Amino acid sequence: MAEAPPAARPPDAPPVGDAHHTDPPPEFLPLLDAVGGRPLLIGKSRGTNAAAAAAERSLPAVWLTPLLRMPWVAEALRRATAPFLLVGGTADPVWDGDLSRRLSPHVWEVEGADHGMYVPGPLTESIAVLSRVVVAVEEFLDAIDWPG
Repeated sequence: MAEAPPAARPPDAPPVGDAHHTDPPPEFLPLLDAVGGRPLLIGKSRGTNAAAAAAERSLPAVWLTPLLRMPWVAEALRRATAPFLLVGGTADPVWDGDLSRRLSPHVWEVEGADHGMYVPGPLTESIAVLSRVVVAVEEFLDAIDWPG
């Protein structure tokens, strides 16, 4: 009897333990600085490499499935002075719920969700999770009075 193939990893999931620091594209910082005001940064997965830029500019942020196990991301989040929301799932290999709760009072953790925020069961369950992510972001923005 043939073995089942291993579960596929989401296309945007970084390798676990990836030691390669990926900075945002070079055109990102001038664009960010040109926006003016106090923009909100939102990034998913590798987009959390922008956490250093958020910390340096004291910008609020929403980080979806952040790369918390990558030391440069965790360190940037530790330096942040502006509030940020962390959203992740307990089945995501790069999520660390304990660390997330030490880094921010704004955390939304989904039991059983993987890096794509999919949960086991019917697809409607994962759709409900994504709907709740939108509500969590809205509640976070209300809590920090953004845009103020």
